Amino acid sequence: MKTESWRDHPLWLKELPDLPPAGLITPYDTALFEAEANIRRHKNRERIRVLPVSEEMPEDAYYLESRGQETIVRGGFRGVLYGVYAALQDQILQQPVQEGLHKPGFSLRMLECWDNMDGSVERGYAGRSIWFDQDAFCYEPDRIRQLGRLLASTGINILCINNVNVHAPAQQLIGSLTKGAADFAEILRPFGVRLMLSVDFSMPMQEGLPTADPLDPETALWWKKTAERIYSVIPDFAGFLVKADSEHRPGPEAFGRTHAQGANMLADALAPYGGYVIWRAFVYNCMQDWRDTETDRPCAAYGLYHPLDGSFSDRVILQIKYGPFDFQVREPVSPLLLDMMHTETAVELQLAQEYTGQQIDLFAMPPLWREIFDQIGPDRIQRMHAVAAVSNLGRDSNWTGHPFAALNLYAFGRYAWDPDSDPAEVITRWIELTYLPEKDDAAKLLRLLLMSRQVYEKYTAPLGLCWMVNPGDHYGPNPLGYEFAAWGTYNRAGRDAVGIDRTAKGTNLTGQYPSPIQEIYDDPQTCPDQLLLFFHRLPYTFRMKDGRTLIQRIYDDHFEGYEEVLQMQKMLEELPLPETDREEARIRMERQRINAREWRDVINTFFFRLSGIQDAKGRKIYE
Repeated sequence: MKTESWRDHPLWLKELPDLPPAGLITPYDTALFEAEANIRRHKNRERIRVLPVSEEMPEDAYYLESRGQETIVRGGFRGVLYGVYAALQDQILQQPVQEGLHKPGFSLRMLECWDNMDGSVERGYAGRSIWFDQDAFCYEPDRIRQLGRLLASTGINILCINNVNVHAPAQQLIGSLTKGAADFAEILRPFGVRLMLSVDFSMPMQEGLPTADPLDPETALWWKKTAERIYSVIPDFAGFLVKADSEHRPGPEAFGRTHAQGANMLADALAPYGGYVIWRAFVYNCMQDWRDTETDRPCAAYGLYHPLDGSFSDRVILQIKYGPFDFQVREPVSPLLLDMMHTETAVELQLAQEYTGQQIDLFAMPPLWREIFDQIGPDRIQRMHAVAAVSNLGRDSNWTGHPFAALNLYAFGRYAWDPDSDPAEVITRWIELTYLPEKDDAAKLLRLLLMSRQVYEKYTAPLGLCWMVNPGDHYGPNPLGYEFAAWGTYNRAGRDAVGIDRTAKGTNLTGQYPSPIQEIYDDPQTCPDQLLLFFHRLPYTFRMKDGRTLIQRIYDDHFEGYEEVLQMQKMLEELPLPETDREEARIRMERQRINAREWRDVINTFFFRLSGIQDAKGRKIYE
């Protein structure tokens, strides 16, 4: 491999070319400018010629054509920018130009950051906030420009910069701090990236109004005046991201109103300017009693929103987590994503590896996303206006903590552009753009990344069981950590059986799925093994499809998962990575080995002590 790290790669420059004069910057200007700068760096390669912006093409679409030694780029307002990046990538990889029309699968491709203004990042694993510190904006403009280029080169066009759990003084981003937000937005604008802000639904009351009731005329007027003020300084403002009536966040239910009434009131304020309300569907009873076996957290979102289908404004997008729980290692796709036929929806993914290794343990996400989009189905995806991901960015010099976690950020942009993408092709392109490797080295790294998700699942979550993590930080095993907590996070492991019956005989989560999915999940013989304990309560002696007992499958997975981490560690040592990335990846892989060993021993011991059933292969389980 080359000695350069991805941070020094032409597409991810630290030293930026000068930008056009302030006031004249458009994505088109920037595309021209960066094309010229990169052509100077690659004098022996094809020239890129950008034609004037086409008003006939969609704003984000572009068309590539090869004419002899020239690559012709034409497109919409932002499309020419994306077209130049695509052409540059083809040139760097010395690949033929991908001729033809290219347009994104989703209009809004949103990266949502959980940054707090004190500089902390909720569920952040790559350092502190890049743009906040000490309750104020605090950033290096050149690094924000670098971020803009990074996002534009993957096709991401919306950045929400503050936590959905809005903590003071972040409420003032739509108040006294709006000018700072406008200055930040101006830096990103040349890269086609629009600013979005998370808002607190009770903000009018914090500003002196007696109520935040969405049907109160004064409340509605307050939001309209706020929107007018925001758009006067951020004319391309994308809109509001809202977490309401969830995990103690304020919302319309406090005033006896529906979520549709709350969201529509905000949408009315933004509609004159073309903004959107992104309304998160992550709403459930977070104060459940563990003795309550009828309430089932995964059922909550469907139960709340299904009756409201068709009640939301067309400027409201209901953002739905990809699974019905909460970014667990293995979940079925949320039934709400297969419902809501009369409501604009978006699927929410998580780049921040909260439950998938925290950017310590390796977890390449493209295979997971391929499964999610396949389960949603192409017809439903084509109706979706937006896709979102919780950011994995931070102030670390490599942006994402683990150098390989940058793959997931790149891959999200690719899947947001083309949800039909093949995981191996996306990962291969990232490898080649990042490290310019020899063919054999690229194949080795591809194999390592492709196996990472399956290996992590083996040594952590048994067959769809969730929440077997340490409370609070969510790293490391603790099978009883959330078992008696108020969050609805139970595995119900007992002496003879484990899992929750979510069929019609139990909580009836399967009844929220359309046929034939419901029937597949209802029957343990047809339910996928990876989801068996998500949907069923089964004895440890239950025979799996391969003939093994349930308990033996749990033992085998955890022993095999640890052994496969050792294989991954050896594979990593053989890769000629740039020194900085090599050392960071090596350190984190050793931490992953220790974590995998802990998971193996804790989970196997937990189930052995409950069941009293020995491992058929006689391996060490602690009594």
